[in-house]
This record gives sequence, structure tokens and C-alpha cells, in this order.
Amino acid sequence: MITVRISFEKKNEASYISLLDLQRVMQRVLKRSGLPVWHTLGFNPHIYMTFACPLSLGQESECECVDIKTEAENPDFAQWQTELNAIMPTGIRITHVDPVQMKADLIAFACYQITYPAAAAAVLEQYNALESAPVEKHSKKGKKIVELKDHIPQVEYTTAGDRVCMELCLPAAQELNLNPSLLTGFLEEKFGLPAASAGILRKRFLTANRQLFA
Repeated sequence: MITVRISFEKKNEASYISLLDLQRVMQRVLKRSGLPVWHTLGFNPHIYMTFACPLSLGQESECECVDIKTEAENPDFAQWQTELNAIMPTGIRITHVDPVQMKADLIAFACYQITYPAAAAAVLEQYNALESAPVEKHSKKGKKIVELKDHIPQVEYTTAGDRVCMELCLPAAQELNLNPSLLTGFLEEKFGLPAASAGILRKRFLTANRQLFA
């Protein structure tokens, strides 16, 4: 049995598909495709699927992936990509299909591109001038205070037209996973910069030694 990684982009209106709905979408698309994917055993068999680092609602991504299994011999993964893209909903595009090389638990960082209206540059400079930026992080284990300056000491940005753009790499491991919404929420609470005006795009995952996850 081969474990297969289906990598895909999730953009535009698809960014508002929740993880639960995305699981349903993938189940239906894979069933409709007729591809030889493996189903779990038991009373209620379903397609085995594992998603890496679920994406927050409203955020876009170029590096999403779901792992499935197949018992097919010598599968044509280029054909898989073509057949899946033909029936994917708008906003989801399969970028490649390959046998799994790295386990998902090797992901240590997620890199994001965040854009704001150009006027946000003044607020970013105010953030850079701060010595401390504590935020409250919510998780299944409860609430805790995270110091943003430990992970984002300075934000470097560029201006293009009427937008400012910054690149951030944040922890995305099981021990610590920081969402860029912690920063956008802090900027709104501290300086009044609306978090809704930020565009968040996840670009890639990295391992602990900063190697590109694939």
C-alpha cells in the first residue's frame, strides 16, 4: 500500500471552506473520480485522509496537502492530478500528486505573506518600535500569553501600489503553533488597524532545519 500526498491551493471563495467541509469535499471528489483510494475498515468505511496543519477560515494557501492511501500498483499520479482538477470546486487546484516523502510531523514552521492597504505601513512601524507585544492564545489546553516579539521582533515590508506586503515564518509544530491572526488581531486591538483588511496567504512549510517540506 502506498501513502499518497495530494498537494493543492485553496484560494478566493474556497478560503471560506472550513476543515470539516473540506473533508467532505475531498471525500466526494475522490469518490466521484473513481481513483483506487483505500477505505478504512469497519462498520462505516470511508476514505482514509490526513490533513497537515489545518488552515484557518478566511486564509488562503498555496501549500495545503492531504494524505491518502492506495493499493494500486504503479499509479499514474499525473493522471490523478488531471482527473481531480477536472472536478474540484472553484478555488481549489491540485498542484501535484506524489508518494509521501516526509511525514507531516516534520513540519516546524509555516511561512505566510500578509498584505494590508498601504496606509498600514505607519502601524507596522509602530509595532516595530514596541519592546513587548503580548497576546492571548487560545487552544484546547486553555489560554496562555504569548510574546509576539519573541517570534516576530520586527516586521519587514515592501510597498507595491496601494498595498504593503510582509513575509513571516511562524512556528507550526505540535508543541507550538502560532497563527498569523495573532499578529493581525494585536494590530487591531493596539493600533486600530482592522484585521479584516489583511490578506493572509500561506506560502510554504519548513522543517526544523528550515528545509522545504514536501
